[in-house]
Amino acid sequence: MSQYPINPDLVAPGALSDNERLKAESQHLRGSIESDLKDEITGGFNGDNFMLIRFHGMYQQDDRDIRAERTAQKLEPLHNVMLRARMPGGIITPQQWLAIDKFAADNTMYGSIRLTTRQTFQFHGVLKPHIKPMHQFLNSIGIDSIATAGDVNRNVLCTSNPVESELHQQAYQWAAKISEHLLPKTRAYAEIWLDEEKVETTEVEPILGDSYLPRKFKTAVVIPPHNDIDVHANDLTFVAVAEHGQLVGFNVLVGGGLAMTFGDEATYPRMADDLGYVALEHTLKVAEHVVTVQRDYGNRSNRKNAKTKYTIDRIGLEAFRAEVEARTGVAFAPVVPYSFTSRGDRIGWVEGIDGKHHLTLFIENGRVLDFPGKPLKTGLAKIAAIHQGDLRMTANQNLIIAGVPAAQKAEIEAIARAHGLIDDGHSEQRKNSMACVSFPTCPLAMAEAERYLPELVTKVEILLGKHSVADEHIVLRVTGCPNGCGRAMLAEVGLVGRGPGKYNLYLGGNREGTRIPRLLLDNVGEAEILATLDGLIGRWATERSNSSEGFGDFVIRAGVIAPVVVPKDDFHS
Repeated sequence: MSQYPINPDLVAPGALSDNERLKAESQHLRGSIESDLKDEITGGFNGDNFMLIRFHGMYQQDDRDIRAERTAQKLEPLHNVMLRARMPGGIITPQQWLAIDKFAADNTMYGSIRLTTRQTFQFHGVLKPHIKPMHQFLNSIGIDSIATAGDVNRNVLCTSNPVESELHQQAYQWAAKISEHLLPKTRAYAEIWLDEEKVETTEVEPILGDSYLPRKFKTAVVIPPHNDIDVHANDLTFVAVAEHGQLVGFNVLVGGGLAMTFGDEATYPRMADDLGYVALEHTLKVAEHVVTVQRDYGNRSNRKNAKTKYTIDRIGLEAFRAEVEARTGVAFAPVVPYSFTSRGDRIGWVEGIDGKHHLTLFIENGRVLDFPGKPLKTGLAKIAAIHQGDLRMTANQNLIIAGVPAAQKAEIEAIARAHGLIDDGHSEQRKNSMACVSFPTCPLAMAEAERYLPELVTKVEILLGKHSVADEHIVLRVTGCPNGCGRAMLAEVGLVGRGPGKYNLYLGGNREGTRIPRLLLDNVGEAEILATLDGLIGRWATERSNSSEGFGDFVIRAGVIAPVVVPKDDFHS
């Protein structure tokens, strides 16, 4: 129960959803997972445990490419889990990288490491007998998967900025502190996966509550002007404010989120709002109570309207701010002016102010595997074996080899080139395109995304060349469903899967990631999408106001599509 007085007028009406029941009855996320692990009749998890394992960083999946074949053989789907690691800010040591590289090869169905838009890595295809050993292995190298899924605060993102090393280090430390502060306090993870002793005590979840949050919650720390973590995809973002190269506080943004549900106009993507500025010493208190306000006022009867963005639109931004101020005892100061001028990752070498060199490698779709002619996984293992700095996963599915001394730069570049990790033939378009995992492993997928993106990009590259803008790029993103994992709702061109070979086409986001795109074509195939883009790219090439006008800005200015201003009112109009 909340320790704060609840205003009943601000609470969403309706009976609690079944997810609220299972969380309340789960014995602080334990359920019967431990006994379920011993059930050899099924490769999956039973009853509530199917959902509860998400709070431990896993999703139950199956290989959908062979589902029909197994059904014909009267076999259950090939159940397995996807695990998402908790790595605030995406920093991993070379030794940890080598360890997860070997685990992926030896203990997963696909052998790959998947870098994700949540700035961490995923293992796909872990069968039931390997699940508990996987958690124990990760723990042995200093990694866990606590709260990377489920109705909790998930992996905290942080700008991958290796250039301003001191400021980045300060921002990263706050991302780690926020992550630790907002973690569930239950010992369920340690007891179930690490065999730690059960302690007979009354557990309390002082921040998340005994029923945890109404819905998933995403937090990020960003250093402007580079919006490499897509601030508007997050429930809570801390925008760094620096003086003389030192972090002094944060502008706080709330209410961003990209997921929606087809056919339900009460759902929509939404950009975050500014709450105001807070000094550094108030950061954790503000993070905690943005979460507790969402905990107490988020919609627990309708999960489709349970995210923070809907809470703010229902009760109002001023009421939300006032409640956070009352709980923290901290008044927000006016926002310190900031802006974002770029997005994505700066591929290639950069030199930091500390004299160290940093190599950002473009990993298409974040899939680290040895492909024909491109042994990416082997190459990264060879780099990790000699690297003296750290590695940084980005929120754009790429990897930074950070802190390389000048004397080692040539050796690391040679390994990267020999293994296809540096390819001068990659266009700007390819480097600015992204997709979610989708088929064959995601149970929510309606259409292809990761497996489709490379060929789609090639076709868009041809269109750009046809209209003499081959050196330009359009921020292009493809997702297999409307849940937003590939962040298509912040793209200049977003494709959202509707069914096999069919997508919704959204246009009108911008390069900076500060505008939601709008639907142009509903449930169409590739031919219609490419024909539409062909005509519009041709117009963009000849009619843009200047060479720096992005495609998304052009289609808005030319009246091809109207801008989304207030998503709850006009996204579906």
